Amino acid sequence: MAWLELFRDPNAQWILMGSMLLGLSSGVLGSFAYLRKQSLMGDALAHAALPGVCIAFMLTGSKSIFFFLLGAIVAGLAATFGIGYVTRNSRIKQDTALGIVLSVFFGLGIVLLTKIQHGGSGNQSGLDKFLFGQAASMVLSDVITMAVVALLLTMICALLFKEFKLLSFDPGFAKGIGLPVAFLDQFMMFLIVVAVVVGIQAVGVVLMSALLITPAVSARYWTEKLGVMVVLSGVFGALSGFFGTLLSGMANNMPTGPLTVLAATFFFVVSVLFAPRRGLLAKLLERLAVKRSVLSEQELRPQLHGIGAAGEPLRKEGQA
Repeated sequence: MAWLELFRDPNAQWILMGSMLLGLSSGVLGSFAYLRKQSLMGDALAHAALPGVCIAFMLTGSKSIFFFLLGAIVAGLAATFGIGYVTRNSRIKQDTALGIVLSVFFGLGIVLLTKIQHGGSGNQSGLDKFLFGQAASMVLSDVITMAVVALLLTMICALLFKEFKLLSFDPGFAKGIGLPVAFLDQFMMFLIVVAVVVGIQAVGVVLMSALLITPAVSARYWTEKLGVMVVLSGVFGALSGFFGTLLSGMANNMPTGPLTVLAATFFFVVSVLFAPRRGLLAKLLERLAVKRSVLSEQELRPQLHGIGAAGEPLRKEGQA
């Protein structure tokens, strides 16, 4: 079978492992971004990374993920500070500032990408794959870099779990007990930028934000506890990377990014339908149970008519 042959290929095994670790770290980081209502921030940072990738290629002439990482981090940090500057120094709200920065940076990235494609460099082939991702174009060094960075991101989130938890639910209390809230906020944005950049080659800039948020939203349906939610989000992200890469390897000329996002969407749909308490099926069963209870009470009312509070028949007026 085709999928068994895929598992036997050493290069495919590395890509599969890298995609799963990418999904794991993205799901863990996305949980905090989702709880802080900064889902659009991941989208803005993902699109802002594109001009950084293009500028890094124009300066170095190499498609090394290390240089792309540096360029995209600089562009992502510039976008983060730009959003903060616009929000603090104008009446523009954060969601509007996010949309402005996203459009400007992505437009600049497309212009630079077009310039590169029409340039004289012979090494620009395949650079457009960064829009939608193409895991098959990764070499072993790229996969190792992706895996190491994804593991580091997951470990940092585990070590700073309490701090990120306070930052997500009660930043005022976190500031009151002496935590560096401003630094932690910028540090979390930096981690999201790194996660986005690492996932660009596998998932692409356009769809990386979906891999950050969709597993977190899916996990939220299953639990009320943050720790369980973060773990479930990481599991859903890892499984999305696994099935997306598997389907991409089995199908011809199918990019990994869209298939990975479709796999994450599948887990989201399953969560929406079948999650306990929050799922549509659970709510439907609860409504049916309440409806049966109400109908049973209505059926019992005629039988209870004329029965007193003590369980004896009511006496008519004037009756001894």
